[in-house]
Amino acid sequence: MRTDIATPVRLADYTPSAYAIDGVRLDFALDIAASVVTAEIGFARREGTAAGAPLVLDGDELTLASLLVDGVEVPADGYTAAPDGLTLHTPPAEPFTLTIVTRLNPSANTKLMGLYRTGGNWCTQCEAEGFRRITYFLDRPDVLAVYTVRIEAPLAEAPVLLANGNPVESGPVPGTDRHFAVWHDPHPKPSYLFALVAGDLGLVEDSFVTMSGRTVQLGIYVEHGNEPRCGYAMDALKRSMRWDETAFGREYDLDVFNIVAVSDFNMGAMENKGLNVFNDKYVLADQDVATDQDYGGIEAVIAHEYFHNWTGNRITCRDWFQLCLKEGLTVFRDQEFTADMRSRPVKRISDVRLLRSHQFPEDGGPLAHSVRPEVYKEISNFYTATIYEKGSEVIRLLKTLIGDDAFKAGMDLYFDRHDGDAATIEDFVACFAEASGRDLSQFMLWYRQAGTPVLDIRDHYDPVRKEYRLTLAQTLAPSPGQPTKLPMVLPVRFGLVGPNGGDMAITAVSGAEVNGDVIVLDQPVHEIVFSGIGERPVPSLLRGFSAPVRPVFNLPMSDILFLMRHDSDPFNRWQSGSTIAMYLLTAAAQTFAAGGTPEIDPAYVAALGEIAGDEGLDPAFRALMLALPQENDIAREIGDNVDPDAVARAYRFVRRELGSRLAASLDAVLGEYGQSAPYAPDAAGAGRRALANAALDLRAASGDPEAIFAVVERFETATNMTDRIAALSSLVQNGATEAPRALAAFYERFSKVPLVVDKWLAVQAAAPGTATLDAVKALTQHPAFSFRNPNRIRSLVGTFASGNPAAFGRADGAGFDFVADVVLRLDETNPQVAARLLVSFRSWRSLEPGRRAKAQAALERIVAKPELSRDVRDIAERSLA
Repeated sequence: MRTDIATPVRLADYTPSAYAIDGVRLDFALDIAASVVTAEIGFARREGTAAGAPLVLDGDELTLASLLVDGVEVPADGYTAAPDGLTLHTPPAEPFTLTIVTRLNPSANTKLMGLYRTGGNWCTQCEAEGFRRITYFLDRPDVLAVYTVRIEAPLAEAPVLLANGNPVESGPVPGTDRHFAVWHDPHPKPSYLFALVAGDLGLVEDSFVTMSGRTVQLGIYVEHGNEPRCGYAMDALKRSMRWDETAFGREYDLDVFNIVAVSDFNMGAMENKGLNVFNDKYVLADQDVATDQDYGGIEAVIAHEYFHNWTGNRITCRDWFQLCLKEGLTVFRDQEFTADMRSRPVKRISDVRLLRSHQFPEDGGPLAHSVRPEVYKEISNFYTATIYEKGSEVIRLLKTLIGDDAFKAGMDLYFDRHDGDAATIEDFVACFAEASGRDLSQFMLWYRQAGTPVLDIRDHYDPVRKEYRLTLAQTLAPSPGQPTKLPMVLPVRFGLVGPNGGDMAITAVSGAEVNGDVIVLDQPVHEIVFSGIGERPVPSLLRGFSAPVRPVFNLPMSDILFLMRHDSDPFNRWQSGSTIAMYLLTAAAQTFAAGGTPEIDPAYVAALGEIAGDEGLDPAFRALMLALPQENDIAREIGDNVDPDAVARAYRFVRRELGSRLAASLDAVLGEYGQSAPYAPDAAGAGRRALANAALDLRAASGDPEAIFAVVERFETATNMTDRIAALSSLVQNGATEAPRALAAFYERFSKVPLVVDKWLAVQAAAPGTATLDAVKALTQHPAFSFRNPNRIRSLVGTFASGNPAAFGRADGAGFDFVADVVLRLDETNPQVAARLLVSFRSWRSLEPGRRAKAQAALERIVAKPELSRDVRDIAERSLA
């Protein structure tokens, strides 16, 4: 384990490697506990590197068996080898081949980085710095090379041998029980994109004909017996390939494209060139075991990893500071794909909810960092919502700022200019500046400044002059390492809604740059004046969430309620409802904390009832309108001195009131959508199920015995996992006496399906009440749980820590102590998973003083541990800073 205190890596210190690599040949002799890797690597001095300058290679827990230069063994005094690195003291002046032989124990590799064993198979994970756990190498993204890989393994144990690129040769190894396969990837790539999988796997095959007429063989490899659950993933892959051709003009470039699904995986999936390795939760699905949300996740992640073929693989990152260049851009692309496949408004709302729940807290806490960080200690800790989700929002903001045509031209220029490059954010943005003719230097602040801008909105109407005035002021609070901020460029898509509920025509506007329906803000304060406005409008701002900011509307509640009823922009209609709900929830939490009794605005209840029953609206949209902000969202809105118990009480109070007062509307929805229909994992069917389950759960929240009975009946008669798990969760969340029996029946039925067991664990970890902590502790001893499987850990402990703030933030500190204990335990075996679990402490400073002190004590206990991993120490120290 790397227990040294990490030296900060700084963007300003970037220099190219002293040596380049012009080709890599890898030979893997696989064994369960004693695999041998022979790497033949061609090196050449870069221009400016002195002849004989040392060659310094990265390593991580490696054992060197032999070292040769151009076929000749290097003498002992010619190199220095350690587990974490190899230095060749005086390399030849001319290009040379270094042959490195290392010995690995895949079965002992619990970190799941490099080469490891999972489910009886050999697998690799190399992003970000896992290749150095396989062989000594220049393990950095700007060193690109062509790879040829030979894999040898026992035929009985591993009939399937896979690597990047195209298959070249295969056959038996004479005189042994082993066989081999050779793969060649003609496209230069960095080491983090290397992949190997070997094992006994089932295969689902298909093919795809590209826009130029080439046939690509497609394969999805899974554990035997899971083949029938691959159909949707294969369909999503083919749709992704076609969409990238039509939307971005990008054609696939190899003869084969393979996906492998494994059960032990630190991430969601990995885009290795031509051989994507997936967590099996993003591949396997049928209606009995997968929810509509699972199907949507499969579609999005399959697309995301495939789209990386161009935005990440063909064009990669110069260094890890540019991580958002591949991840943020590719998230934007997969979001656009899903929007085209499903409902664009519903997708946009869902993405913004995710941004606010995951990224906004990051922006507002001690772990805040810019979309392109300036410094890091452990790169694995920067695979964050800021890089992914906010990185996507910045791309979307750019598209809004320069317009669709200029954005398309900029993307085409980027692909043409940088294919085969290791690029930077500056390279990327320069293409759009050239395509649009716009100065984008201020836009670059989105990559440099951390934090979420606050947009303060005030308005005034002058009926005599028929002028409507908007005052828009932006502020950006200090964040770690950035005490002073400059104003950002904010494109604000807008409309002015008249008394009849329709958008007003706008003939004259001054005070800021206005492009069609977009106001461009680039100063701390803008006063925008609309002339010729005959009646006072209600402003609909940030339509489609055109910039990732936190708006402060300063409008009367009647205006926000008006937009909730009438806004033509679906996102802002949802936003208005969410704004009112958040006001009611925060007021209720503060009232409970002060010992009072909160109230519910009847006008909001009436408007919500109208929307729930509006057959002209998409059922999925209506379901989102019924979904209240979650407890973590409420706590974030309160900001300081948060009492999680008061927040939880407010959340349940408002749900109970809505469930009671909207009984007639909700029952009408159930009468229309509550009956089971033939299952199809499409947007229409998912929307109907979402609305029915949201209505039933809200009715059950009222405590009405008939509603609880209806949930039990739905659980017992459900024909698909979406309805079954929704009913189970409703019973648990609403404290129904039938919940224990339902949990037992659910486990008995699905105990042999690990991905469904994950759902069972998560439902219990999210249960309200003081008994949840003891239940979660007991479940860590359950036969279904394993501390070696990241999915089990995320489902149980991750849900408890990040999705159950009242239980995690118990007043006695026991929740903090439990999660700290798990982090310390995992730190010994899988530091990456431990560090990501530790992120659940990110908002500890916002708690009331008693809880704050207990959370701080738990973090300090973690930091005090001797020989703490760099992954965990980095998060813990930044959390305490």
